[in-house]
This record gives sequence, C-alpha cells and structure tokens, in this order.
Amino acid sequence: MEQSSSLRQSPLTLIVGVVALVALLTWWAGWALPFVIFAVIAMVMGHEFGHFITAKRAGLLVTDFFVGFGPVVWSTTIGETRYGVRALLLGGYVKVPGMTWTEKIDPALEKRTYRAASYPKKVLFASAGSLMHLLMALTLAWVSLAFIGAPSASHVDIAQFSKWDGHKETVAQLAGLKVGDQIVAVDGHKITSPNQLDSVVHDHVGTSLTLLVDRGGHDLTLHATPVNGQNIKVSGTPLVSKSLPPSGYIGIQIGEATVHASLLGAVPHAFHTIGSALASTGTSLVHVFSLHEFLSLFHQVASPAAAENRVNQDTRPESIVGVVRIAVQGAHNGWATLIAILVIINIFVGVLNMLPILPLDGGYVAIATYERLRSRKGSRYHLDINRLAPLIYAFMGVLLILFACTLYLDIVHPIANPFN
Repeated sequence: MEQSSSLRQSPLTLIVGVVALVALLTWWAGWALPFVIFAVIAMVMGHEFGHFITAKRAGLLVTDFFVGFGPVVWSTTIGETRYGVRALLLGGYVKVPGMTWTEKIDPALEKRTYRAASYPKKVLFASAGSLMHLLMALTLAWVSLAFIGAPSASHVDIAQFSKWDGHKETVAQLAGLKVGDQIVAVDGHKITSPNQLDSVVHDHVGTSLTLLVDRGGHDLTLHATPVNGQNIKVSGTPLVSKSLPPSGYIGIQIGEATVHASLLGAVPHAFHTIGSALASTGTSLVHVFSLHEFLSLFHQVASPAAAENRVNQDTRPESIVGVVRIAVQGAHNGWATLIAILVIINIFVGVLNMLPILPLDGGYVAIATYERLRSRKGSRYHLDINRLAPLIYAFMGVLLILFACTLYLDIVHPIANPFN
C-alpha cells in the first residue's frame, strides 16, 4: 500500500516509466509502434477532453479526468477535479455526476449534475467526444494536404532516368531535365497525364520538342529530341522491335506526383476528405453489424483457410490489435499513409460512438432527446434506464462477440500487409 501511495504522489516515477516503455518498444519494434500507440492514446484523450471542456464551459461538475483504467498510478487534484493516470492505458474517462436519475447526489451539488442540465447542454456534452474526433480528423487531413501533399493524376513528375546500354546519359538528361521536375507542357500543349506525354514523345521521333518544366516553383524551358526506340537497348533488348513502327523515347520514368495545397486552399479539400470518409464509414458500419458479416467472422474463426483468404481479409473488421498493426505498416509506407489511416480511425470511432444506444454517447443523446420530447412545461419526464437493460445487454453482447472474433483473427490470422 505504501508503494502504491508513493506512485500516486510521484509524477517523476510515471514519466520515467513512460520513457522506459517507449525506449523498450522502439528498440524492439522501431519508432512506428510507440508512435502509433501514442497517437491512439492521444485520440482517446482528445475524445475525453471534448467531454471535459464542454462540461466545464456548461458549468457542470467534473470530478475526474483520467487516462486509462484500473489502479491509480498517479493523480492530483486541481480545484474540484482529480486528474490522473491509471495502470491500463486502454482508454480514459471524464466523470460528471448524475448521468442517471437513480444516482444519489448531494443536494447542494444537484444543480451542477448532468441530469439537471438543459437539453442543449446534455446533447453538447454527450456529443463532444465524437465532435472532437471529427475535429482531429479534419486537422490531420489539413496537415497532410498542406504539408505532405496528395497524389495527383494530373501532374507528370520525373521519378528517375532510364539506363540505356552504351549511353552515359539519356536524351532527357542531356536536355537538362532533373529528377523531381514536373513536365507542364510540350510544344505549348498542357500535359495532364503520363499517357499524354508518352503519346507526344512516341509520335515525334527526331523532332525537337519544347518542354515547359516546373522546377521547385520556377518555370524552365528546355529542348529534347526523342530518339528511335529501335536503336536503344536496355539490358541487351531493344525498346522497340524492328517489326514495329519507330517510336520516340527521351529516357525518363514517371512517378506519382505529390501536390501541396496552400494553407487556406487545404481547408476545403480537408472538408471534402472528411465528407467522403463519413459517407464510407456509414456504409462500413452497416457492413460490420450485418448478419452476413457475423456469419463470415464465425466461418473465419472456424476455418484457417477462410481466415487467410485475401478476399475475406479485405472486408474483415479489425480489433485494436489489427488497427495498430495496419497503422504501423502504414507508417513504414510514409507519413501520408499513416495520417490517412489515423483520419479513418477518428471518423469511424466518432460515428460509431454516436449510435443511439447505451453505453455509447449517442445513447445519452437519444435518451435526452426522448425525455425532452416527453417533457411538458413545468414537468420534466425522466426515463427509467432499467427498462432499456435488455436492449443494452443485447447490444453489449454483440460488441463482445465482435471484439472476441476480430481479436482472435488479428492475433492468429493477421490481415496481410496491404502496402506490400
């Protein structure tokens, strides 16, 4: 007991423990795993912070704001709220008294409870977690678009130069082109796709082409004359067979162009990204809770062959273990991929959490709305939550089955790396 008390009073012990854990995870699995775990915890606490700040702004009493569950590792009280960290970093919670009508509350505090709050305050408090997920997703999407960029099919960038047998440099290199250059136009005609560029080059054997190139935001004009692919060999094989018509080549390989939006220009694009994610999440939730998907999960649990079938894996929901694994794999694929995954996680959790059934936040919104509709002037209707117990237990059972099946499959038959 003395040791537990000491831990609760020493934030330094907590900091040292966290640093040691991060160092161990980094040594064992690289930087991506601890980063993803931290990101997931940050998203969870962002959710709880939404509840916390709206409760404070609404004048509600907040007695606890904790990271994790289980035994208290460290805590401190500031004002009327106890802040702290618990041993199991599997979530977090904000405690506001009076979430049910049966909870016994000190009469002096009753006016600051959740149940005594007005309908708008109840709805805002209950929805704040999901709203924070939307805000976090929007912020991540904006950061990705503005600072990392997004692939663009309408931009033609040079990824690298070809290697021709007997040639130190290709036509493109002799013309002054460099890796990273964007070919904007050829002979005054705008280039918007790799196929369009290929067509122009192939059709102009021996004819000088004027290339308008964007290099680091500055326009350059260069000249290149495509050579006949019949006379160029790569690893001993001609680019074009003698039996085919001549075709021009300049010796470049096109990569996937990345376009950065301006700080302001990224805002509408970020909203569009979130809108698309919301639409796809709604479809995904219908799929996850469908009878067909549960039958498929049962079949995959019972049959290793079915569990390892790529078609089944492409549509299979994942547990937190699978989500973290995919995020780590995405991190190794690049920051843009990792951020896209974090955006999807935020949107999915935010939408799922607003389903109108307890213990999800959407259940509290539904109950507050029902009570508001049933209330009359001078008389507030109080719903007996105990009457909803069978429905709540049934839903919890469905979630438990879903969690158990996906966790088992993610551990025993993990989904193949989609980025390979």
